[in-house]
Amino acid sequence: MAHNYEEGRLNLPFVGIATFGKNPYVSNWSNINADAAIIGAPFDSGAQYRSGARFGPRSVREASTLFSFGHAGAYDHEDGITYLEEPIKIVDMGDADIIHTDTEKSHKNIETAVRAALKCGAIPVTIGGDHSINIPCINAFDDQDDFHILQIDAHLDFVDERHGVRYGHGNPMRRAAEKKYVKGISQFGIRNVSSTAKSGYDDAKEMGSDILSVRQFRKIGPKNAANRIPRGRVYVTIDIDAFCPSIAPGTGTPSHGGFLYYDVLELLQEVSKKNEIIGIDLVEVAPAYDLTDTTSILAAQILLNFLGFIFHERSKNKK
Repeated sequence: MAHNYEEGRLNLPFVGIATFGKNPYVSNWSNINADAAIIGAPFDSGAQYRSGARFGPRSVREASTLFSFGHAGAYDHEDGITYLEEPIKIVDMGDADIIHTDTEKSHKNIETAVRAALKCGAIPVTIGGDHSINIPCINAFDDQDDFHILQIDAHLDFVDERHGVRYGHGNPMRRAAEKKYVKGISQFGIRNVSSTAKSGYDDAKEMGSDILSVRQFRKIGPKNAANRIPRGRVYVTIDIDAFCPSIAPGTGTPSHGGFLYYDVLELLQEVSKKNEIIGIDLVEVAPAYDLTDTTSILAAQILLNFLGFIFHERSKNKK
């Protein structure tokens, strides 16, 4: 397909409204015509340490404009593939409404947004916010077929309850494991001193979790790690603190010894080849702790590449 760069607006990254990847904004959630729908979930009241992830969706959207210029998709010379070219369509649904101090209502609003995307047949891609926003995301799949969860994270997030708190950012994988339609969790990147006690690890393994640290992951490599994930429908949740703080300092709970970019990118590419990706969330980007915006750029780049992998594999399967 020929692309004429001399016609229309040049539309450089710093021009215009910062939707995700400069894709169209859709305010009418009952009329979403897209392959993927971006949802902002600017909620961080579930954080136990440094707050600020409420500004994650806005920052990741702005960073994503770096990868938005051009009219011919995104060509990867290593793969010899042009990703995210027409007719792939991504839209930005804006943000779920957040009610300050009210976790239940805020989570319910996030769930409503994810359900709207699913109803229209779009992959929901939710940008947090702290990791508690995964709870309403998974709740929204209660009328869908069974699936497995891939969690990429420094922390297990398998706390059951502390002082009555069941819906904070240390609880989401425990809440997910309790769902009848969640058939297991692969928890990759878990390392060092974590937020979950030994009893949480024991419970996770009893409830079907496969846990790998970064060092264990690197010993077997991304292909073998991907092969540990059951074939079929997979929901992917990415906590930015899974990455080493040297490349992702902008997060509330940084943990040294984390993944580097290609560790995760190659895992996601392999998972896309072997599984049907049904939903994504990326959480815990707190831009105030990173004056260079490196963390937000990393988040945007991971999401755009991942979507490229997903839709490339779908197009292959249609042929």
